[in-house]
Amino acid sequence: MQNKTPIIKTSNISYIYKDEETGEKLPVLKNISIDVYPGEFVSIIGPSGCGKSTFLKIISNLIRSQKGSTASDSKEMSMIFQNFALFPWLTVKENIEFGLKMKGMSKKDREKIVAEKIEEVELSGFENKYPTELSGGMKQRVGIARALAVDPDLLLMDEPFSSLDEITAERLRTKLQEIWLKYKMTIIMVTHLVEEAVELSDRIIVFSQRPASVKDNITVNMERPRNKRSKEYYDLVDRVEKQIEK
Repeated sequence: MQNKTPIIKTSNISYIYKDEETGEKLPVLKNISIDVYPGEFVSIIGPSGCGKSTFLKIISNLIRSQKGSTASDSKEMSMIFQNFALFPWLTVKENIEFGLKMKGMSKKDREKIVAEKIEEVELSGFENKYPTELSGGMKQRVGIARALAVDPDLLLMDEPFSSLDEITAERLRTKLQEIWLKYKMTIIMVTHLVEEAVELSDRIIVFSQRPASVKDNITVNMERPRNKRSKEYYDLVDRVEKQIEK
C-alpha cells in the first residue's frame, strides 16, 4: 500500500481544548502523524477520553487542529455517529435520501439509490417508519445506509456500535464487513473495543493516554472472516490490550 497516495495524511496534529469559563487549557492530541491508504480498514483505539473522537472530527473538518496539517485525497466523505444522528421528523427513506437531496439529485435517481441501500442494510418494509419507531440496531442501519447512499470513498465511524447490545452489534459488524468487502471504500473507525478492532481492521492504531500520541501501529495479517478462537487472534487482542493499559 505504501506505493499508493494516502487518502488521508495527517502530520503532527495537535489539539488543545480551552475551557471558555475558566480559560484552563487541556492538551488532547500531540503530534499525531498517520497515513491511511485507499481501501484500508483502519481502527483507532486507546484509553477512554484520550482524544480519539477529536482526531476523527479533525479528519472530517468538523473542527480544526491548532497545529499540524491534514491532507485528504477523498472525493466523497461520510460519517456514522455513535448516537445515530438521524432526523426525527424524517422517515427512514427521507433520512437516507437527505444527502442525495442536498446534492440536487433527481427524485428518480434518489429513489433508486435509496431502495438499493434499504435492501442492502435489510430494512425493507420500514421505509416509512420514523426513528422513534425503530430499535437501536435499526437506527444504526439507517445511519449506515445514509452514509453509503452518497457513494463515499472514505467512511468515518465514531464508535458506531457502542450503544447497541452485543448480539445486535455483532450482526452489524458482520453486515459492515460485507459492505466494505463489496465496495472497498476506506474506513477509519474509532472504537474502545479491542476485539472489534481486531475482528474488522487491516491496521490498528493505538493512542496513548491524553494528550494522545501514536503508541503503536499494528498491521493485522489474518484471513477474513477472522477466527476469533485462534491463538493468533487472542495474541493480537492481548498485545493491543497491554498497549492500552501501559
